[in-house]
Amino acid sequence: MTESDDNKAAADPSGPGKPCLALMGEFSAGKSTLTNLLIGSQSLPVQVTATQLPPVWIVHGDQPPYRVDLEGNVMPVDLNHIDEVDIADTAYVRIFRKSDVLEICDIIDMPGISDPSMAANIWQRVIHNATSVVWCTHATQAWRQSEAAVWDSLPPALHEKSLLLLTRMDKINSGSDRERLLRRVRRETDGLFAEVLPISLLQALEAGEDRDIWEASGAERFTTRLVELLHGDDASGRPLSTPMAERADAGPADGDTVRVRPDAPAGGVMPRRVAPRTGLRPSTRRRDRPAPQAVHAH
Repeated sequence: MTESDDNKAAADPSGPGKPCLALMGEFSAGKSTLTNLLIGSQSLPVQVTATQLPPVWIVHGDQPPYRVDLEGNVMPVDLNHIDEVDIADTAYVRIFRKSDVLEICDIIDMPGISDPSMAANIWQRVIHNATSVVWCTHATQAWRQSEAAVWDSLPPALHEKSLLLLTRMDKINSGSDRERLLRRVRRETDGLFAEVLPISLLQALEAGEDRDIWEASGAERFTTRLVELLHGDDASGRPLSTPMAERADAGPADGDTVRVRPDAPAGGVMPRRVAPRTGLRPSTRRRDRPAPQAVHAH
């Protein structure tokens, strides 16, 4: 199979298109925690501990999960045994969750790019479907050369539609150290991302109804900026529309094997008005503070 065929097999083209957000970064950078923060639930069973997983494509719905192999065949998959999936022959695993953020976009949780035993084409098969990326980098060793090299290999068109997230900022106690880190990373990534943002993902997950903790974690700024990018506007207000393959919303029946059409037309539609709720921010706000204005598409 050629590289072009490999990419076609990894497309999921048979439904109305919408923005697709890829979560990337090195192993243990916080991608899974970020996924849980965004969708408001555990994306995979807690007993799944395998570090080598194929890309996990999460979409809105409640259908059974399935996997797509490199030939475009769609087959049921047991998430409790997802660690047994043949990575070399799997383009991605699709799972369905009911979540506000998934009404706005699909999310692809990519494998860690730092695993030397995992070939780069494992994530390269699906990255062409992404319209935006959130790259997670561990604050205590932020933006290593290996990360910069992978990001440099991706299409420059992603730069103005993507965010660099400095995770685990709670591990850096000194305010001056935090400021110095931010200055250094922003200098080294100038022009490579729409914005560089610090965040403590665990603090955000534990915020509950406490608005102050939610904002202090960096989650408020991050989710607000993310929604702006998903709506299709960069900092200058210019539209950022990138066609993407249309994707399937229904999986196979039990025991069935079907094929995804790799040659369907590209296209994407963005909702005109989106007001994110659960999964993007605490559902209950403090009474003594004004609620932020919801971001709407124009």
